[in-house]
Amino acid sequence: MNTVTAVIALGSNLENPRQQVETAMAALNQIKGVRVKAISPLYTTKPVGLTDQPDFVNAVVLVHTSLSAPELLGALQELENQQGRIRDVPNGPRIIDLDLIDYHHQTINEADLVLPHPRAHERAFVMVPLAAIAPYYVIGTYGSASTLAAKLLKAEPDAVTIIADVQD
Repeated sequence: MNTVTAVIALGSNLENPRQQVETAMAALNQIKGVRVKAISPLYTTKPVGLTDQPDFVNAVVLVHTSLSAPELLGALQELENQQGRIRDVPNGPRIIDLDLIDYHHQTINEADLVLPHPRAHERAFVMVPLAAIAPYYVIGTYGSASTLAAKLLKAEPDAVTIIADVQD
């Protein structure tokens, strides 16, 4: 069985966000064809876009998967549904958000799947956790996670605050 590496970002700002993120992390290992290989620390972050909502808890995981990118995306959306995700307000509060950020460095541009994630390189809540576990991981043509994280933190030093390693 051939596997590839994928990057998944997790976030929550409702109903005990830390627990929601940790529950989703554990559930990822239960998906047939997916194995979690690295888990970032947890971070609190300010909301982006719609700012009148609670802060988020965010993390990133690296997985090895034998699923195709569309299959992995479908599995992530199913996990969101199982945890009660409701998609009624764009960029709004959510119980859980699982974003496929990168899949084996492939470029995909389809109606329901764009990879690498089109705004990941602009989001400290993705790049800082990714840099913590895979500093040299390259996102598209934008550069490495550590370079992108440093650039984002230079522009906004308080964008993310570490709250815990997952083992805490």
